[in-house]
Amino acid sequence: MLDILVRAGSFVAVIILGYALKRIGFFQESDFTLLSKITIRITLSAAIVCNFASLEIDVSLLTLALLGLGGGLAYMALGYLTGLKKSREYRAFAVLNLSGYNIGCFTLPFAQSFLGPVGVITCSLFDVGNAVICLGGAFSVASMVKDGGRFSVKRIVSSLARSVPFVCYLIMVILNLTKIPVPGAVVSCARMIADANAFMAMLMIGVGFKLGGDRSQLGRIVKLLSIRYALAAVLALTFYHLLPFDLAIRQALVILVFSPIGSAVPGFTGEMKGDVGLSSALNSISIVISIVIIVTLLSVML
Repeated sequence: MLDILVRAGSFVAVIILGYALKRIGFFQESDFTLLSKITIRITLSAAIVCNFASLEIDVSLLTLALLGLGGGLAYMALGYLTGLKKSREYRAFAVLNLSGYNIGCFTLPFAQSFLGPVGVITCSLFDVGNAVICLGGAFSVASMVKDGGRFSVKRIVSSLARSVPFVCYLIMVILNLTKIPVPGAVVSCARMIADANAFMAMLMIGVGFKLGGDRSQLGRIVKLLSIRYALAAVLALTFYHLLPFDLAIRQALVILVFSPIGSAVPGFTGEMKGDVGLSSALNSISIVISIVIIVTLLSVML
């Protein structure tokens, strides 16, 4: 348990380092965009290549992508129901800000350090379904709720096609299932880059950490986060006790459902002309809550 706490403490220390460096002016808020691009498009994508190349995927594990998609849809439905008696703007905000998991830049580094290759593959396959929600699905539905417009499949497909990690997921799954090996030189290069993923992801989170919004909206923050983590607890118990997967996969699923809100949500909220300050506060607070819960769960399960 001491080893788990030490390694988890290292993650938190890098987050604090990123936040402290921003506070003293070493990083500017605009640097978050650059760090995000490096992490998501380079180090995360390399981690995906590296870990998929080292394991053989059982076809039955593709159902994990459906679990990721289903979890996102459940949060969107809860967001809509939460705002039934509220304005369309409120419902749209809840649909968008309750949905999606920050897996690639948050949970995947934990899986890399604590759960090994099986945990990483579980996270990656789960994130394939989650990406449909995070990278366009939730935004399209929220926009439809707010404006009364039509659901845009084209927008979702376009967003996913531009997502480097999602494309890497698809390519590596196809190569794995068709038994086509990844060249050793590619894996070796990817492994060197992937080793930096955990550090870059945590540093990026620290630089992007922000608590804004009106303090009078504290009740709304508490309500939305209570709903999110209550459903996460139900999903965790269901996945751990009822799914017919190996223990390592079920352990990974437990920490996955406690992932924080997707990192792209504040950006999509701004594009929807919603309350970006409140969205950033929700996102940042969910990171703190998820760290505490995931570290506690790892200490109990491992």
